[in-house]
Amino acid sequence: MPPSRTDPATSRWAWFARRLAVVVAAIALAGVGWAWWASILPGTYSAMDVGVPDYGGGPGSAALHAGAHGGRTADGAAAGAAPAAVTGTANDLATMSVIDLVADPGRPADVRVELVARSERITPDGGEPFDGFTLNGESPGPAIRATEGQLVEVVLRNDDVPDGVTLHWHGVDVPAAMDGVAGVTQDAVRAGDSFTYRFVAEQSGTFWYHSHQASHPQVVGGLFGAVILEPAAGTTDAVADVVAAIHTYPGGQRTLNGATGDGHHRAEPGGTVRVRLINTDSTPTSAWVTGSAFRVLAIDGQDLHGPGEVEGRAVELTAGARADLEVRVPVEGAVRVQVPGASLIVGPDGAQADTSSAPRESVDVLAYGEPADTGIDPADADRTFTYDIGRLPGFLDGLPGYWWTINGGILPAVPMYMVDEGDIVVMRIANNSGEVHPMHLHGHHLLVLSRDGQPSTGSPWWVDSLDVEHGESYEVAFTADNPGIWMDHCHNLPHASEGLMTHLAYTGITTPFRLGRDSGNDPE
Repeated sequence: MPPSRTDPATSRWAWFARRLAVVVAAIALAGVGWAWWASILPGTYSAMDVGVPDYGGGPGSAALHAGAHGGRTADGAAAGAAPAAVTGTANDLATMSVIDLVADPGRPADVRVELVARSERITPDGGEPFDGFTLNGESPGPAIRATEGQLVEVVLRNDDVPDGVTLHWHGVDVPAAMDGVAGVTQDAVRAGDSFTYRFVAEQSGTFWYHSHQASHPQVVGGLFGAVILEPAAGTTDAVADVVAAIHTYPGGQRTLNGATGDGHHRAEPGGTVRVRLINTDSTPTSAWVTGSAFRVLAIDGQDLHGPGEVEGRAVELTAGARADLEVRVPVEGAVRVQVPGASLIVGPDGAQADTSSAPRESVDVLAYGEPADTGIDPADADRTFTYDIGRLPGFLDGLPGYWWTINGGILPAVPMYMVDEGDIVVMRIANNSGEVHPMHLHGHHLLVLSRDGQPSTGSPWWVDSLDVEHGESYEVAFTADNPGIWMDHCHNLPHASEGLMTHLAYTGITTPFRLGRDSGNDPE
């Protein structure tokens, strides 16, 4: 049988196909290489160099933006203003540093606290030891209490925490210089150094503080505490209250106020008690009450209007969120406030309280309480933003992975939301990433307008921490009334370190602080 001969045309086509495959592979490899190279962030950089300016349909200032964003420009011309607490305003100056945005620098403090951060071996009450962090030898750290209108001064000293520390005032709308974000509003406080925080308690409610340097390991390890700001004297009836800080320490140790199992708070039969729940974890949780009906008095430090009595339902708390519950102690027995893995018994010494499994239904805050004026008309919005959360394969600072995206971009190709002071802002937050995200904007409270297109029909619902489930969307609004550069991120802290983080920036505000692997500042 004679040897077969390859058709010359077939041979040429095979030759061409092989070389085409090589060219395609080379182009693909070059594209991957370029994507890897482009993702690598400098050793140090400004927060203002990260993100694509988004003016939300409002005006922008090319001159101020170029100064604040390392040369990037935008069309239009407008300047924001800084609060009267500083000597100049952004309308008077081309730019203003975040460090100048402080509260009443000459005013003496009404409440002064000193906190010393240490690396220590910690054993929760009833739990197992672990290597963590304390404030004044405690975890949680000391609760800070003040009255509305008082000036609070907190001196943070770092004894020996090697990565440095800061304090962020979660939910307290402090001046920008006091926000406690390493690399944005200050440098991390190194071992042997200190930093003084000053702010006027212009709100009342339940809040908390935590480190915003290497925040996930430091918060899990114990660097957090409660902040209770009481209403001005005579504005409300005095009611007994108790803090219930929910926290999961290393090893999965679920605690209330640093103790595993059942906690106890003494209260007289028939008495009314305000239970201040604080979720200090990075994941959502729920709470429910056995032995009493209850009312949800406040969410994230903001009072609800006309809250009705609730029975047989749970209250959902996203990561970082707070909920104030009013319970009434029965004539016999006690009330049990439960969270998964721990509980608080409220009642006379030795009184017992029943336990119950978690209710299947939860209070829907969108329809809870009675409507009231909000002071915001979304129809008057000066800027409208979109915050679409997704997930894509790619590179983040040179690391390959499956990263969170904002509006389709992987950090640093995320939006930088730009506003002027006084703007009314509407933002749509949508989540199509496959996981729930507890979103947290620093320095402001958001009014929830709708969920999945369904308008709010209950009490005005103001939040600083908002759970957005996969497939959900929320429309929120706020007034830009606190100039600065503010983190807007997922408070599942590992998610933030994986790119689910951006900033809200006021026109004309700059920062001298640096982020990056060589800066010593690592807010997440």
